[in-house]
Amino acid sequence: MSPEVHPGLEGVVAAETQLSSVDGLAGELIIAGFPLAELAPNATAEETIYLLWNGQLPNASQLSELQQALASQRVLSPATLDLLRAVAAEKASTMDALRMAAGSLISTDDPDADAVRVVAQLPTMVATYWRLRQGQAPLEPRTDLSHAANYLYMLHGSAPTPQQVRALETYLNTVVDHGLNASTFTARVITSTGSDLISAVVGAVGALKGPLHGGAPGPALDMVFAIGKPENAEPYLRQKLESGERLMGFGHRVYKVRDPRADVLALAADKLFEGAGDSSFYDLVRHVEETAIALLAEYKPGRRLQTNVEFYTAFLLHGLDLPTDLFTPTFTIGRAAGWIAHCFEQRATGRLIRPQSVYVGPHNRTWTPLDER
Repeated sequence: MSPEVHPGLEGVVAAETQLSSVDGLAGELIIAGFPLAELAPNATAEETIYLLWNGQLPNASQLSELQQALASQRVLSPATLDLLRAVAAEKASTMDALRMAAGSLISTDDPDADAVRVVAQLPTMVATYWRLRQGQAPLEPRTDLSHAANYLYMLHGSAPTPQQVRALETYLNTVVDHGLNASTFTARVITSTGSDLISAVVGAVGALKGPLHGGAPGPALDMVFAIGKPENAEPYLRQKLESGERLMGFGHRVYKVRDPRADVLALAADKLFEGAGDSSFYDLVRHVEETAIALLAEYKPGRRLQTNVEFYTAFLLHGLDLPTDLFTPTFTIGRAAGWIAHCFEQRATGRLIRPQSVYVGPHNRTWTPLDER
Protein backbone atom coordinates (compact mmCIF):
# COMPACT_ATOMS: atom_id res chain seq x y z
CA MET A 1 0.00 0.00 0.00
CA SER A 2 1.19 3.50 -0.80
CA PRO A 3 1.36 5.84 2.17
CA GLU A 4 -1.41 8.41 2.48
CA VAL A 5 -0.43 11.78 1.07
CA HIS A 6 -1.56 14.97 2.82
CA PRO A 7 -1.15 17.84 0.33
CA GLY A 8 0.11 20.91 2.14
CA LEU A 9 0.48 18.69 5.24
CA GLU A 10 -3.23 19.31 5.85
CA GLY A 11 -4.28 17.62 9.09
CA VAL A 12 -0.77 16.42 9.94
CA VAL A 13 0.31 17.10 13.54
CA ALA A 14 4.04 17.79 13.44
CA ALA A 15 4.77 19.34 16.83
CA GLU A 16 3.62 19.89 20.38
CA THR A 17 3.59 23.49 21.56
CA GLN A 18 2.78 25.54 24.64
CA LEU A 19 2.63 28.76 22.65
CA SER A 20 -0.79 28.93 21.01
CA SER A 21 -3.93 26.93 20.34
CA VAL A 22 -6.13 27.63 17.32
CA ASP A 23 -9.68 26.25 17.27
CA GLY A 24 -11.21 27.18 13.94
CA LEU A 25 -14.62 25.67 14.65
CA ALA A 26 -15.06 27.46 17.97
CA GLY A 27 -13.38 30.66 16.77
CA GLU A 28 -10.89 30.55 19.63
CA LEU A 29 -7.23 31.56 19.86
CA ILE A 30 -5.27 30.90 23.05
CA ILE A 31 -1.83 32.47 23.52
CA ALA A 32 0.28 30.71 26.19
CA GLY A 33 -2.88 29.92 28.17
CA PHE A 34 -4.55 33.32 27.76
CA PRO A 35 -7.61 33.84 25.55
CA LEU A 36 -6.59 36.40 22.97
CA ALA A 37 -9.21 38.88 24.17
CA GLU A 38 -7.68 38.70 27.65
CA LEU A 39 -4.05 39.15 26.61
CA ALA A 40 -3.92 41.38 23.54
CA PRO A 41 -5.68 44.54 24.84
CA ASN A 42 -3.91 44.46 28.21
CA ALA A 43 -0.30 43.37 27.75
CA THR A 44 2.52 45.51 26.47
CA ALA A 45 4.44 44.06 23.55
CA GLU A 46 7.35 43.37 25.92
CA GLU A 47 5.12 41.46 28.34
CA THR A 48 3.88 39.23 25.53
CA ILE A 49 7.42 38.62 24.27
CA TYR A 50 8.51 37.60 27.76
CA LEU A 51 5.47 35.37 28.15
CA LEU A 52 6.18 33.43 24.95
CA TRP A 53 9.89 33.08 25.66
CA ASN A 54 9.54 32.13 29.31
CA GLY A 55 6.10 30.60 29.73
CA GLN A 56 4.90 33.14 32.29
CA LEU A 57 4.26 36.86 32.63
CA PRO A 58 7.20 38.89 33.95
CA ASN A 59 7.33 40.62 37.31
CA ALA A 60 8.35 44.28 37.39
CA SER A 61 12.07 43.53 37.57
CA GLN A 62 11.98 40.97 34.75
CA LEU A 63 9.94 43.29 32.56
CA SER A 64 12.33 46.19 33.14
CA GLU A 65 15.29 43.99 32.28
CA LEU A 66 13.73 42.93 28.96
CA GLN A 67 12.69 46.50 28.13
CA GLN A 68 16.22 47.72 28.69
CA ALA A 69 17.74 44.84 26.73
CA LEU A 70 15.53 45.53 23.73
CA ALA A 71 16.10 49.28 23.86
CA SER A 72 19.88 48.80 24.00
CA GLN A 73 19.91 46.66 20.83
CA ARG A 74 17.86 48.86 18.48
CA VAL A 75 20.74 50.58 16.68
CA LEU A 76 21.67 49.04 13.33
CA SER A 77 25.25 48.28 12.37
CA PRO A 78 26.93 50.43 9.68
CA ALA A 79 26.88 47.41 7.36
CA THR A 80 23.10 47.00 7.73
CA LEU A 81 22.56 50.74 7.19
CA ASP A 82 24.71 50.68 4.05
CA LEU A 83 22.73 47.72 2.77
CA LEU A 84 19.40 49.48 3.34
CA ARG A 85 20.64 52.60 1.56
CA ALA A 86 21.77 50.54 -1.42
CA VAL A 87 18.48 48.63 -1.55
CA ALA A 88 16.47 51.85 -1.27
CA ALA A 89 18.28 53.15 -4.35
CA GLU A 90 16.99 50.08 -6.18
CA LYS A 91 13.45 50.73 -4.89
CA ALA A 92 13.01 47.18 -3.63
CA SER A 93 9.87 46.23 -1.72
CA THR A 94 9.96 46.70 2.04
CA MET A 95 9.69 42.94 2.62
CA ASP A 96 12.65 42.30 0.31
CA ALA A 97 14.62 44.94 2.17
CA LEU A 98 13.65 43.46 5.52
CA ARG A 99 14.67 39.96 4.42
CA MET A 100 18.07 41.21 3.29
CA ALA A 101 18.61 43.39 6.34
CA ALA A 102 17.71 40.55 8.72
CA GLY A 103 20.19 38.38 6.86
CA SER A 104 22.94 40.93 7.51
CA LEU A 105 22.84 40.16 11.24
CA ILE A 106 25.70 37.95 12.39
CA SER A 107 24.70 35.03 14.58
CA THR A 108 26.51 34.38 17.84
CA ASP A 109 26.83 31.43 20.18
CA ASP A 110 24.16 32.96 22.42
CA PRO A 111 20.63 32.32 21.05
CA ASP A 112 19.04 34.40 23.82
CA ALA A 113 21.11 37.44 22.85
CA ASP A 114 20.38 36.85 19.17
CA ALA A 115 16.66 36.68 19.97
CA VAL A 116 16.72 40.08 21.67
CA ARG A 117 18.75 41.60 18.84
CA VAL A 118 16.39 40.34 16.13
CA VAL A 119 13.23 41.54 17.85
CA ALA A 120 14.82 44.88 18.74
CA GLN A 121 16.18 45.59 15.26
CA LEU A 122 13.37 44.49 12.95
CA PRO A 123 11.32 47.65 13.70
CA THR A 124 14.42 49.80 13.18
CA MET A 125 15.06 48.10 9.84
CA VAL A 126 11.50 48.69 8.62
CA ALA A 127 11.32 52.31 9.79
CA THR A 128 14.79 53.15 8.50
CA TYR A 129 14.11 51.66 5.10
CA TRP A 130 10.73 53.34 4.81
CA ARG A 131 12.15 56.77 5.51
CA LEU A 132 14.98 56.18 3.04
CA ARG A 133 12.44 55.21 0.37
CA GLN A 134 10.56 58.46 1.04
CA GLY A 135 13.75 60.52 0.67
CA GLN A 136 13.85 61.27 4.40
CA ALA A 137 16.75 60.87 6.77
CA PRO A 138 16.36 57.86 9.07
CA LEU A 139 15.97 58.57 12.78
CA GLU A 140 18.02 57.16 15.61
CA PRO A 141 15.99 54.88 17.88
CA ARG A 142 15.09 56.18 21.32
CA THR A 143 15.83 54.16 24.43
CA ASP A 144 13.19 55.97 26.51
CA LEU A 145 10.30 54.62 24.43
CA SER A 146 8.67 51.21 24.48
CA HIS A 147 9.01 48.67 21.67
CA ALA A 148 5.79 49.81 19.98
CA ALA A 149 6.21 53.52 20.68
CA ASN A 150 9.74 53.61 19.28
CA TYR A 151 8.59 52.02 16.01
CA LEU A 152 5.92 54.68 15.51
CA TYR A 153 8.39 57.42 16.46
CA MET A 154 10.98 56.17 13.96
CA LEU A 155 8.36 56.10 11.20
CA HIS A 156 6.72 59.47 11.81
CA GLY A 157 9.33 61.54 13.64
CA SER A 158 7.16 62.40 16.63
CA ALA A 159 6.32 60.59 19.84
CA PRO A 160 2.99 58.75 19.50
CA THR A 161 0.04 59.27 21.81
CA PRO A 162 -0.78 56.67 24.46
CA GLN A 163 -3.85 55.69 22.41
CA GLN A 164 -1.70 55.05 19.34
CA VAL A 165 0.78 52.99 21.35
CA ARG A 166 -2.01 50.94 22.89
CA ALA A 167 -3.52 50.27 19.46
CA LEU A 168 -0.21 49.08 18.02
CA GLU A 169 0.58 46.96 21.06
CA THR A 170 -2.81 45.28 20.76
CA TYR A 171 -2.07 44.54 17.11
CA LEU A 172 1.42 43.15 17.78
CA ASN A 173 0.02 40.95 20.54
CA THR A 174 -2.80 39.74 18.31
CA VAL A 175 -0.51 38.51 15.52
CA VAL A 176 2.38 37.27 17.68
CA ASP A 177 1.58 33.58 17.20
CA HIS A 178 -0.99 31.48 15.37
CA GLY A 179 -0.24 27.78 15.49
CA LEU A 180 2.00 26.03 13.00
CA ASN A 181 1.46 28.41 10.10
CA ALA A 182 3.77 28.44 7.06
CA SER A 183 6.35 30.94 8.34
CA THR A 184 6.45 29.42 11.82
CA PHE A 185 6.86 25.94 10.34
CA THR A 186 9.67 27.29 8.17
CA ALA A 187 11.45 28.64 11.24
CA ARG A 188 11.07 25.31 13.04
CA VAL A 189 12.35 23.31 10.06
CA ILE A 190 15.46 25.48 9.81
CA THR A 191 16.02 25.27 13.55
CA SER A 192 15.63 21.49 13.46
CA THR A 193 18.71 21.22 11.25
CA GLY A 194 20.84 22.79 13.99
CA SER A 195 21.06 26.08 12.11
CA ASP A 196 21.16 29.42 13.91
CA LEU A 197 18.31 31.66 15.01
CA ILE A 198 19.09 34.41 12.47
CA SER A 199 18.77 31.94 9.59
CA ALA A 200 15.46 30.68 10.95
CA VAL A 201 14.03 34.20 11.13
CA VAL A 202 15.25 35.08 7.63
CA GLY A 203 13.59 31.95 6.26
CA ALA A 204 10.38 32.81 8.08
CA VAL A 205 10.41 36.33 6.61
CA GLY A 206 10.70 34.78 3.15
CA ALA A 207 7.70 32.55 3.83
CA LEU A 208 5.62 35.42 5.19
CA LYS A 209 6.33 37.45 2.06
CA GLY A 210 4.16 35.04 0.06
CA PRO A 211 0.66 36.46 -0.47
CA LEU A 212 -1.02 33.15 0.40
CA HIS A 213 0.37 33.40 3.93
CA GLY A 214 0.98 37.03 4.80
CA GLY A 215 -2.48 37.96 3.60
CA ALA A 216 -3.59 41.13 1.90
CA PRO A 217 -5.06 43.65 4.32
CA GLY A 218 -4.33 46.47 1.87
CA PRO A 219 -7.07 45.44 -0.60
CA ALA A 220 -9.64 45.46 2.20
CA LEU A 221 -8.79 49.09 2.80
CA ASP A 222 -8.89 49.84 -0.93
CA MET A 223 -12.36 48.28 -1.09
CA VAL A 224 -13.76 50.60 1.59
CA PHE A 225 -12.15 53.63 -0.06
CA ALA A 226 -13.73 52.62 -3.37
CA ILE A 227 -17.16 52.33 -1.71
CA GLY A 228 -16.78 55.78 -0.21
CA LYS A 229 -20.29 56.21 1.21
CA PRO A 230 -22.59 53.82 3.11
CA GLU A 231 -25.25 53.86 0.38
CA ASN A 232 -22.68 52.54 -2.13
CA ALA A 233 -21.80 49.48 -0.09
CA GLU A 234 -24.53 47.07 -1.17
CA PRO A 235 -24.40 47.69 -4.95
CA TYR A 236 -20.60 47.67 -4.96
CA LEU A 237 -20.29 44.43 -2.98
CA ARG A 238 -23.15 42.75 -4.81
CA GLN A 239 -21.47 43.48 -8.16
CA LYS A 240 -18.21 41.95 -6.90
CA LEU A 241 -19.93 38.78 -5.73
CA GLU A 242 -21.95 38.42 -8.93
CA SER A 243 -18.75 38.69 -10.97
CA GLY A 244 -17.15 35.92 -8.90
CA GLU A 245 -14.67 38.12 -7.04
CA ARG A 246 -13.57 37.62 -3.44
CA LEU A 247 -14.44 40.14 -0.77
CA MET A 248 -11.08 40.87 0.82
CA GLY A 249 -11.09 40.61 4.60
CA PHE A 250 -13.72 37.88 4.79
CA GLY A 251 -13.32 34.12 5.15
CA HIS A 252 -10.37 32.17 6.54
CA ARG A 253 -8.87 28.75 5.86
CA VAL A 254 -8.86 27.83 9.56
CA TYR A 255 -11.74 29.78 11.12
CA LYS A 256 -15.22 28.60 10.15
CA VAL A 257 -16.77 31.28 12.35
CA ARG A 258 -15.67 34.84 13.02
CA ASP A 259 -11.91 35.17 13.40
CA PRO A 260 -11.29 36.02 17.11
CA ARG A 261 -8.45 38.32 16.06
CA ALA A 262 -10.98 40.42 14.13
CA ASP A 263 -12.98 41.01 17.32
CA VAL A 264 -9.92 42.12 19.27
CA LEU A 265 -8.72 44.44 16.51
CA ALA A 266 -12.22 45.81 15.92
CA LEU A 267 -12.37 46.91 19.56
CA ALA A 268 -8.86 48.39 19.34
CA ALA A 269 -9.77 50.27 16.17
CA ASP A 270 -12.98 51.50 17.77
CA LYS A 271 -11.00 53.03 20.66
CA LEU A 272 -8.38 54.50 18.32
CA PHE A 273 -10.88 56.16 15.97
CA GLU A 274 -13.02 57.29 18.90
CA GLY A 275 -10.01 59.12 20.30
CA ALA A 276 -9.47 60.83 16.93
CA GLY A 277 -12.82 62.62 17.25
CA ASP A 278 -14.20 61.87 13.76
CA SER A 279 -15.94 58.51 13.54
CA SER A 280 -17.36 58.86 10.00
CA PHE A 281 -14.72 56.65 8.39
CA TYR A 282 -15.03 54.01 11.08
CA ASP A 283 -18.81 54.09 10.77
CA LEU A 284 -18.37 53.40 7.06
CA VAL A 285 -16.08 50.47 7.86
CA ARG A 286 -18.67 48.97 10.22
CA HIS A 287 -21.42 49.40 7.63
CA VAL A 288 -19.32 47.74 4.92
CA GLU A 289 -18.60 44.82 7.26
CA GLU A 290 -22.27 44.29 8.13
CA THR A 291 -23.31 44.52 4.48
CA ALA A 292 -20.59 42.13 3.34
CA ILE A 293 -21.51 39.47 5.91
CA ALA A 294 -25.19 39.68 4.93
CA LEU A 295 -24.42 39.39 1.22
CA LEU A 296 -21.98 36.52 1.72
CA ALA A 297 -24.71 34.62 3.56
CA GLU A 298 -27.03 35.30 0.63
CA TYR A 299 -24.62 34.40 -2.19
CA LYS A 300 -22.66 31.65 -0.46
CA PRO A 301 -25.08 29.97 1.95
CA GLY A 302 -23.54 27.45 4.31
CA ARG A 303 -19.99 28.73 3.78
CA ARG A 304 -20.06 30.75 7.02
CA LEU A 305 -17.74 33.42 5.63
CA GLN A 306 -17.06 35.88 8.43
CA THR A 307 -14.73 38.81 9.06
CA ASN A 308 -11.07 37.82 9.32
CA VAL A 309 -7.99 39.44 10.81
CA GLU A 310 -7.08 41.21 7.55
CA PHE A 311 -10.18 43.42 7.62
CA TYR A 312 -9.51 45.15 10.92
CA THR A 313 -5.75 44.99 10.51
CA ALA A 314 -6.23 47.33 7.55
CA PHE A 315 -8.25 49.89 9.48
CA LEU A 316 -6.24 49.79 12.67
CA LEU A 317 -2.94 50.29 10.85
CA HIS A 318 -4.51 52.94 8.63
CA GLY A 319 -5.60 54.72 11.80
CA LEU A 320 -1.95 54.72 12.87
CA ASP A 321 -1.01 56.45 9.58
CA LEU A 322 0.79 53.41 8.22
CA PRO A 323 0.70 53.05 4.42
CA THR A 324 -0.37 49.69 3.01
CA ASP A 325 3.22 48.87 2.00
CA LEU A 326 4.04 48.66 5.71
CA PHE A 327 1.20 46.32 6.68
CA THR A 328 3.04 43.03 6.12
CA PRO A 329 6.37 44.33 7.50
CA THR A 330 4.52 45.44 10.65
CA PHE A 331 2.93 41.98 10.86
CA THR A 332 6.49 40.59 10.67
CA ILE A 333 7.55 42.75 13.61
CA GLY A 334 4.76 41.25 15.70
CA ARG A 335 5.17 37.64 14.54
CA ALA A 336 8.98 37.52 15.01
CA ALA A 337 8.72 36.96 18.77
CA GLY A 338 6.46 33.97 18.09
CA TRP A 339 8.88 32.54 15.51
CA ILE A 340 11.69 32.75 18.02
CA ALA A 341 9.62 31.08 20.74
CA HIS A 342 8.96 28.20 18.34
CA CYS A 343 12.67 28.00 17.55
CA PHE A 344 13.36 27.60 21.28
CA GLU A 345 10.74 24.83 21.48
CA GLN A 346 12.10 23.05 18.42
CA ARG A 347 15.69 23.22 19.62
CA ALA A 348 14.64 21.60 22.89
CA THR A 349 13.26 18.56 21.01
CA GLY A 350 16.59 17.87 19.29
CA ARG A 351 14.61 16.37 16.42
CA LEU A 352 15.22 16.95 12.70
CA ILE A 353 12.01 17.64 10.76
CA ARG A 354 12.19 15.29 7.79
CA PRO A 355 8.86 14.33 6.19
CA GLN A 356 8.70 11.82 3.35
CA SER A 357 7.41 12.16 -0.18
CA VAL A 358 5.76 9.67 -2.53
CA TYR A 359 7.43 9.26 -5.93
CA VAL A 360 4.89 9.49 -8.78
CA GLY A 361 7.30 9.87 -11.70
CA PRO A 362 8.17 7.42 -14.49
CA HIS A 363 10.09 4.13 -14.02
CA ASN A 364 12.45 1.98 -16.06
CA ARG A 365 13.82 4.68 -18.32
CA THR A 366 16.89 3.89 -20.45
CA TRP A 367 19.66 6.31 -21.28
CA THR A 368 19.72 7.90 -24.73
CA PRO A 369 23.05 9.40 -25.92
CA LEU A 370 22.99 13.13 -26.64
CA ASP A 371 23.39 12.74 -30.42
CA GLU A 372 20.33 10.45 -30.58
CA ARG A 373 17.87 12.67 -28.71
